[in-house]
Amino acid sequence: MELPEVLRLIEDRSAAFRAAIASASDLDVQVPTCPGWTLRELAQHLGDGRRRQAAIVAAGPGAQPPAKTDPKGAPTAPRDREALDAWLAESTELMLDAMREAGPDRGCWTWWGRSQAPETSGAVARHQIQEIAVHTYDAQLAQGTEQPLPADVAVEGVDEFLTTVAATTVPWPFKPATIDLHATEGRSWRLTLNAFGVRCDDLTADAEPGDMVMRGAASELVLYFYARVPLDDLETIGDPEPMKLLADWDPNA
Repeated sequence: MELPEVLRLIEDRSAAFRAAIASASDLDVQVPTCPGWTLRELAQHLGDGRRRQAAIVAAGPGAQPPAKTDPKGAPTAPRDREALDAWLAESTELMLDAMREAGPDRGCWTWWGRSQAPETSGAVARHQIQEIAVHTYDAQLAQGTEQPLPADVAVEGVDEFLTTVAATTVPWPFKPATIDLHATEGRSWRLTLNAFGVRCDDLTADAEPGDMVMRGAASELVLYFYARVPLDDLETIGDPEPMKLLADWDPNA
């Protein structure tokens, strides 16, 4: 996906998040999928996080990231609804401006140095689509108005998660396994877990089934990856143990 399309999807999901916040009757309602956070704190987290990402991209390669902010700490987001909406819009625009200025191939700090994703501003932009999309779902869920992730966002999100979050060169410490994932939108992937780490590849049509097969809408897959829905929401065949182990495994521990 080219950078202009990535930035368009960021803008789209950011607008959807702002709409969810603007429609809330009470910003002090709890967000079930972000335990301990209110909608107001979720909004602060999203706005502060985009400003942090803008600083990371602007700093270029090798720089240490700015410290994360605590949504329960000193509030930076305005309490007034109109001002909050403007602040969220500005937060997104600061990040988008930094990404446009850097272009897709400029190096910058990332936390995924041992994954398949490059350490570039373009990869950071790609990951931001999913952060904002999932938190938009969170904001909608808190009001009982949750919607599936848009298909283009979700299909991109499956690929991005598997190559950035799941993949690693850290050796897999358990029994080797293969996990096949099929999105009903027509894309399929294979995770290979072995002594070389975890690798994601496109799954060919003639491949024998893996040890575990997962199938569902791309939105369901992404929401499962981010622990928003249970594995039972997806169709599975074979041994679910490799996926359960992968979900709990911290390769950096």
